Amino acid sequence: MSPASYLRGLKPDWLRDPKVWRTEVLGGLVVALALIPEAISFSIIAGVDPAVGLFASFTMAVVISVVGGRRAMISAATGAVALVIAPLNREHGFGYLVAAVILAGVFQVVLGVLGVAKLLRFIPRSVMVGFVNSLAILVFMAQIPEMRNVPWAVYPLVIGGLALMVFFPKITTVVPAPLVSIVILTVITVGAAIAVPTVGDKGELPSSLPVPGLPDVPFTLDTLTTIAPYAFAMALVGLMESLMTAKLVDDITDTRSDKTRESVGQGIANIVTGFFGGMGGCAMIGQTMINVKVSGARTRLSTFLAGAFLMVLCIVFGPIVSDIPMAALVAVMIMVCFATFDWHSIAPKTLRRMPAGEITVMVITVVAVVASHNLAVGVVIGSVTAMVIFAKRVAHLAEVTAVIDPDGTSVVYRVTGELFFASSNDLVGQFDYAGDPGRVVIDLSAAHIWDASTVAALDAIETKYAQRGKTVEITGLNTPSADLHARLTGELSGH
Repeated sequence: MSPASYLRGLKPDWLRDPKVWRTEVLGGLVVALALIPEAISFSIIAGVDPAVGLFASFTMAVVISVVGGRRAMISAATGAVALVIAPLNREHGFGYLVAAVILAGVFQVVLGVLGVAKLLRFIPRSVMVGFVNSLAILVFMAQIPEMRNVPWAVYPLVIGGLALMVFFPKITTVVPAPLVSIVILTVITVGAAIAVPTVGDKGELPSSLPVPGLPDVPFTLDTLTTIAPYAFAMALVGLMESLMTAKLVDDITDTRSDKTRESVGQGIANIVTGFFGGMGGCAMIGQTMINVKVSGARTRLSTFLAGAFLMVLCIVFGPIVSDIPMAALVAVMIMVCFATFDWHSIAPKTLRRMPAGEITVMVITVVAVVASHNLAVGVVIGSVTAMVIFAKRVAHLAEVTAVIDPDGTSVVYRVTGELFFASSNDLVGQFDYAGDPGRVVIDLSAAHIWDASTVAALDAIETKYAQRGKTVEITGLNTPSADLHARLTGELSGH
């Protein structure tokens, strides 16, 4: 390989391919436009000035584009984080909110280093599907207030925007359809002087860049104990949403991401955001879908430009951006909802084939998320439900069969299946303590001991036979089961 070829190989895709560069730039621009009203809305939820949410979106996107573990994913101010920290801001003031954001970032870095990302493997597919579908529903529900008690012209504008995004890609995909829709609808409303709600109606855009500084709080133990619960809750919610979003993007793009790096990166981004006076944030699923699924972006450039364009649009083109009709952005978000929802998961053909437990988990996840407006709550409830259903299903797989020797002096019980708290609770009742001969063999060669509950059950069986003057021999234990049994047997009884 020549030196020139080698150097070309080191360049990122967006530098080597003009088409990729164009896709990334335009994708970042569309996301930036969609971020403005969202960031302002989340600022209102948190009870802070709109500039605080916009600054947070800027710093989160720019920092995570460098330190994050998932390319093309968008991180910014989010509703979930706003809901967590709003009570702190309301009760103690803005300085405490900023301090909590910084501490939440520290928690996320620590959790990332400790390997919290590995817990993602315990989230079942049915929970993931419920997560995606509930996300689409929440994003759609967030658009409803923008179409309620508004001038009649809003409705044809929304319909027109949707039509543009459906049919424009059939003409060309050089320019993202959402960007075309936003530009055309803005030109129509401004040119025809149509009075409809605009981005400017959401709040005043900032006119300068954020300045770094320390939070205005006393650096005491009382402050730490005040902000710590909010910071830890924010850290958990932010990590869960970010890691779930990263997994979703992995599936869409058929690529893998570094979840540990993403966890640490989210923490670093929140620490930086806090020092710049932002409200903190995490991965934004709606904007990520705009970037990845609608615009086709795949690199860190689009994430960086989403944050950079956001500040440029606010500071340099503030008056123009303020004239963008909310109907245009509502249309974009509705299109994102339809693109995000897993329609295959609710198709009659799929529902007929899917186990009832899987459908139940998916529905419970969706209901929990929509009811709480918190994706993290839904994921936890859905995962716990899936574990309960799995435990119940596996508990019935443990079987006990008895074979008595022809001479009648011994009996062999063959136990088959996974033995843990759910299955071993029924184990004690499957032996004939009074009727069995003097020697009892329990063959566990086709079973596996998982926990102390099973060891305690085996001890109880031995005790019941011993009370009748009969001996018990446990055979066939595999190495892990034998180690656990040897370590705990005889140690679990309280009397």
